[in-house]
Amino acid sequence: MTNFKKIKYLLLIVVLGLVFSCQEATNKKVLYFAHNSPQSHPVHLGALKFQEVLAQKSGGKLTLKIFPDAQLGSEREVLELLQIGSLAITKVSAATLSNFVPEYLVLGVPYLFRNQEHKFEVLEGEIGKSILEKGSKFWLRGLCYYDAGSRSFYTKTKPVRKPEDLEGLKIRVMNNQMAINMVNALGGSATPMAYGELYTAIQQGVVDGAENNAPSFVSSNHYEVSKYYTIDEHSAVPDVILIGTKAWKELTAEEKQWVQEASEASAQAQKEFWRISVEASMEKAKAAGVEIIIPEKELFAQKSESVLEEFLKAYPEMKNLVTDIKTK
Repeated sequence: MTNFKKIKYLLLIVVLGLVFSCQEATNKKVLYFAHNSPQSHPVHLGALKFQEVLAQKSGGKLTLKIFPDAQLGSEREVLELLQIGSLAITKVSAATLSNFVPEYLVLGVPYLFRNQEHKFEVLEGEIGKSILEKGSKFWLRGLCYYDAGSRSFYTKTKPVRKPEDLEGLKIRVMNNQMAINMVNALGGSATPMAYGELYTAIQQGVVDGAENNAPSFVSSNHYEVSKYYTIDEHSAVPDVILIGTKAWKELTAEEKQWVQEASEASAQAQKEFWRISVEASMEKAKAAGVEIIIPEKELFAQKSESVLEEFLKAYPEMKNLVTDIKTK
């Protein structure tokens, strides 16, 4: 962090501290919710539902003030603000949280979930709730999961209808070992690359394709240079709504119930916002001439089984959790 960023960060902490101090003099409490998504994104729409339901349940005694578009800092900076108690709530990917809580790594296992119904049965059931609670030791208490869709392959010139079609193709992935192992196991050549460089890389043939969820595929304009989108849904890492444990401890039992119930109501609404976003994105891609391919997912799942085997070698303590999810 540069000196300028450090000063800005410290000033932000001071300002937020003053705001919270002023709130104590009134009968109302305000929880600050910061996230990095734009205001048109399903995450922000979900946050607005959280705000609405919380105000209703509390009769206006407890409200949410939302800061979208990374107004209060990067994902990492906001997490730090939660940990020290200068900010109450945020949204981060479960992949980010795996740096604190290893159990979140499991949610990135390829083809872990059979379908959407299975995914939410796991996340909204006892398994998902137990994972949410494990972050408390790091001052990050999970409230609920938001849908972040499923990642699928898209390519420039060659359609992917079966795993063998990935052979010889350079596929951009995040700098994440599980993603790298998955693409390589399927026969492709995993190529970690900064997301901001990807459009030009596909356009110029530096890579042959990439993988992401449908809204990201379209909002990034990658559909302009990739004419095949294969819905294999190889991973479905959710987002997580977190509250700092310091902010949580300052709430009464009744306020905690309001917050938990409002977050869960927002999660149900956000799922619908995400579904609408996916449908709109696919329609836009189709109108631009992108071929949408529905492959036989089981072929991809079978060929990527070695990724799970490698994961369990590295994290043998996760075997029971994976088994519980797969047999749910």
